[in-house]
Amino acid sequence: MSQESAPRSARAGLAPPRPGAVGRIETAVNPKGALQRLLPYLRPFTIRLTLVACSIICATLCGLGGPYLMGRAIDQCISAGITDGLLPIISGMAVVYLLANGFQLAAAWVMAGVSQQALQQLRNNLFTHIQRLPLVFFDRLPAGELMSRLTNDIDAVNQAVSQNVTTLLAGTLSLVGIVIAMFVLDFRLALATLLVVPILLGFTRFVAKYTRKGYRELQERLGNLNAISEEAISGQKVIKAFGRDQAVIDTFRQENEQVYRAGVYANTYSMLLMPVTGVLGNFFVIILAALGGCLALRGMVSVGVIATFITYGQNFIQPLRLLANIYNSIQAALAGAERIFAILDTPPENDQGKPLPDPIQGEVIFQQVQFGYLPDHPVVREMSLSVQPGQTVALVGPTGAGKTTVMNLLTRFYEINGGRILLDGHDLRDFAPSELRQRIGLVPQETFLFAQSVMENIRFGRLEASDEECIEAARLADADHFIRQLPHGYHTDLAERAGNLSQGQRQLLAIARAILARPSILILDEATSSVDTRTEVRIQQALLRIMERQTSFVIAHRLSTIRDADLVVVIDDGRIAEQGTHQQLLAKQGLYHHLYTSQFKGKAI
Repeated sequence: MSQESAPRSARAGLAPPRPGAVGRIETAVNPKGALQRLLPYLRPFTIRLTLVACSIICATLCGLGGPYLMGRAIDQCISAGITDGLLPIISGMAVVYLLANGFQLAAAWVMAGVSQQALQQLRNNLFTHIQRLPLVFFDRLPAGELMSRLTNDIDAVNQAVSQNVTTLLAGTLSLVGIVIAMFVLDFRLALATLLVVPILLGFTRFVAKYTRKGYRELQERLGNLNAISEEAISGQKVIKAFGRDQAVIDTFRQENEQVYRAGVYANTYSMLLMPVTGVLGNFFVIILAALGGCLALRGMVSVGVIATFITYGQNFIQPLRLLANIYNSIQAALAGAERIFAILDTPPENDQGKPLPDPIQGEVIFQQVQFGYLPDHPVVREMSLSVQPGQTVALVGPTGAGKTTVMNLLTRFYEINGGRILLDGHDLRDFAPSELRQRIGLVPQETFLFAQSVMENIRFGRLEASDEECIEAARLADADHFIRQLPHGYHTDLAERAGNLSQGQRQLLAIARAILARPSILILDEATSSVDTRTEVRIQQALLRIMERQTSFVIAHRLSTIRDADLVVVIDDGRIAEQGTHQQLLAKQGLYHHLYTSQFKGKAI
């Protein structure tokens, strides 16, 4: 095992990873544009959104009515010593507060349904679009980043739409309503109230700046800690093989210490907002009481008005505090929406083309094919090859020579940069990629099985296949014997990535899946690299019976497995170095002879 194969956290003496993009609190580059693109997902729910807005307006009006009725109770009943009219006023206060809470609950309930339906559509669109993207897209963007778009970014939008939109609307309406009500009651007390607003906003902005900075660092550190934990858990075999347990523990402790420090910093500033706004709220009450008291002594305002103002003032502080708290959430949601739309804006794979000939004869011709994953780094160079229908072609060569890449071009996982690939005389680019791949059976070097039953994994090759056909394919792949020994046979559920099977067993299921597909062209990319020699011989015999009916391409490092191939193509540095039968190439004493004798005589390559 090389040290490069070990997880990052398992390498002794290696510093923790630098803070990266994981978990950052980001702001949108174009928040207006992100918002405009989110709105169409809410447009089908216009009626329900109107109902939400009306409910919030009613809740706000009811909330304003409570303090007003309290002021009337003080002036008309308590101050005058009259109790007859007190009960109706108190009952009215109870009714308006109950109605306010009822309207708030109704708005939240309706908005929850709207947001979940809108986000369900957004999530469906994103996942569907990802499935239609070309394979080169997945080479550029890691799977973890895609998962983050599907989960974290969608969740950030969900929080903003389902909760913070109603909070923002309610808070804004409440502020406007309270200010209007204050000026209607007494403009002098209203102006005194507004003096507190710049102080509160300035402090909120100051705290939000450092809180945002602290939580950004905290989430980055948490992302690093999660990465270290995940690698350590996934790489236990490597860690124990090299005795790096203590190195992993030390790395974890160092990063955990950074998380602790970042958490203290972030939470310290975060917790400042509540007590300080509380102090400002109390200071605000003192100002109102002092000024109101002076005005009351001069007979310019009543005690009830002062009490109403104090209640309004306390209600005025609360929306400001809420609006400050949801600012970061809304920014994160818009940033998440931008990342989602960046994927949706990626052009999907062009799946248009004329129908494939039926049946496919299997003649494959490479004409001066050129390809590189990067423009200035060619992997396949001026490759020309002619394969007749029904031939079995073996591709051999040193690691990294381009063998798998050639097959990726045949399946159109990647598009060639130059030349042509012809299938039965037709350019592959004339056909729809999805239809072409349905005619090609592929057993990749890295076997992937789904967390479903064994039967369903085999049936993935042809969904309409019967159980009997799946079992027959497993017999041909020499997998039937071990499948029947599983706890529930063909109905045994596989663990994630088929962790409850050996690598060899996983490879046998992949071969059975390809056999079931009844392909016109069969591609075996190191298909027997993880099985023992005896099983390999049986699989080869089964595959030979199948390959008699179609054109087949076999990539193998075990050169003993391709002796019976009709054509052996030796690829070196992206070019065809030699081609011919096994015996012909051995007689040439060239690269193939060198590779072959190195395997069986122990000579260095």
